[in-house]
Amino acid sequence: MTVAAPAKVQYEAVIGLEVHCQLSTRSKIFSSSATAFGAPPNTNIDPICMGLPGTLPVLNEKVLEYAVKAGLALNCTIAPYSKFDRKQYFYPDLPKNYQISQYDLPIATHGWIEIQLSDGRTKRIGITRLHMEEDAGKLVHAGSDRLSGSSYSLVDFNRAGVPLIEIVSEPDIRSGEEAAEYVQELRRILRYAGLCDGNLQEGSLRCDVNISVRPLGCETFGTKVEIKNMNSFNAIQRAIEYEFNRQVKVVEAGERIVQETRLWEENSQRTISMRKKEGSSDYRYFPEPDLPPIRVTEEQKARWRAELPELPGVKRRRYQEVYGLSVYDARYLSDERNTAEYFEAVIAAGADPKAAANWMMSDIASYLNTHKLDYPDIALKPETLAELIALIEQGTISSKIAKEILPELLEKGGSARALVEAKGMTQISDSTLLEQLIAEVLAENPEQLEQYREGKTKLFGYFVGQLMKKTQGRADPKLANDLLKQHLNG
Repeated sequence: MTVAAPAKVQYEAVIGLEVHCQLSTRSKIFSSSATAFGAPPNTNIDPICMGLPGTLPVLNEKVLEYAVKAGLALNCTIAPYSKFDRKQYFYPDLPKNYQISQYDLPIATHGWIEIQLSDGRTKRIGITRLHMEEDAGKLVHAGSDRLSGSSYSLVDFNRAGVPLIEIVSEPDIRSGEEAAEYVQELRRILRYAGLCDGNLQEGSLRCDVNISVRPLGCETFGTKVEIKNMNSFNAIQRAIEYEFNRQVKVVEAGERIVQETRLWEENSQRTISMRKKEGSSDYRYFPEPDLPPIRVTEEQKARWRAELPELPGVKRRRYQEVYGLSVYDARYLSDERNTAEYFEAVIAAGADPKAAANWMMSDIASYLNTHKLDYPDIALKPETLAELIALIEQGTISSKIAKEILPELLEKGGSARALVEAKGMTQISDSTLLEQLIAEVLAENPEQLEQYREGKTKLFGYFVGQLMKKTQGRADPKLANDLLKQHLNG
């Protein structure tokens, strides 16, 4: 009698993200110090953000506006009443030894965003809460990228007091791909709304991952582990994939997952233990006594909602439904607000949407990438690109000629039609003239003509090349091909 081996247990990841976003206000959340990135260390500071005795915080009204706008953009419910709290912890980059944050009454709750995955599926990810808080300073470790292994550490307090919103997702994410796409979509929305520049390298958008594993089909959550120190979308995906495999191995070995905070180590492509995970009780939250409660009126919500632009998800759907673009094209053109605004300006100037998309996604994109530029940086105005597309459609120039003059238009601007006329590059569409030139080409190549008529029809491309050479690439391609076939076939 044979006994079937037990089926191997399949596991799934349960992932929730905490994303910290620096708001793009000019001054800090509770003081007038500048928030600009890159200033010399400890120059954008003041008595309030340094926590000196006798100082009192005052809420920057712009921070409240931006936080509410972020909540609205993320389909959240905005709390009519919320408050600030003190979160106690002791670390060298926190001069007051507490952080002003929000605990039980955040500014926004119960939102969602929709993400689009590589296989074409869409998925809605819930947002538990969005709250305001102040950022801490930054530790710079000499000789290492973390405290362990460094010879000494320096503190830069420029970042202390920079306004943050923390966006906490529901545990709806199941893979590294979903997590990376969630953060990218979040970044798109905030950038579109002008609320955060989303620069991961500069730390203006930072992501912490909470991940646990459980057998597929099980409803009970496993023990979660937090991962920090990921500064790219690829790093987020790779860190989750590594940690999922690590936790599965621990469970299958019969061991217990430890609730802890781990660091993603880019060089070794692994997570390493950092510290035991704190619970909310460790922070000893209590209401901030120096700040009054916050009230948001319906009139404020309506005004701030009206100031939001069309957001990327809505724009993607409109590009597909109205302009007939593919999912990929719509996603590319709506990814950045500058790109979308340029595209729509080209269409408003009369260009065919698909033609405009093709030019922007190929030749112009290549130029921008090579020169590290964005659409506001180039001299080619949307009206000029529309004019260039019209010249092709009218048969005045060929696509080849358009590609030749595009670099000059990108660098110097001006009129596409005027440039074509000045260079004498208009397309030859006169059939009588083309027939005369074709006759010359055939007369100059009798041997190839004989071979063609004997059945070597691949020589057709040779004759096309000779005609284009004689016309300097200005022959109307379709008309030239038709006439050339007629003459070659006698």
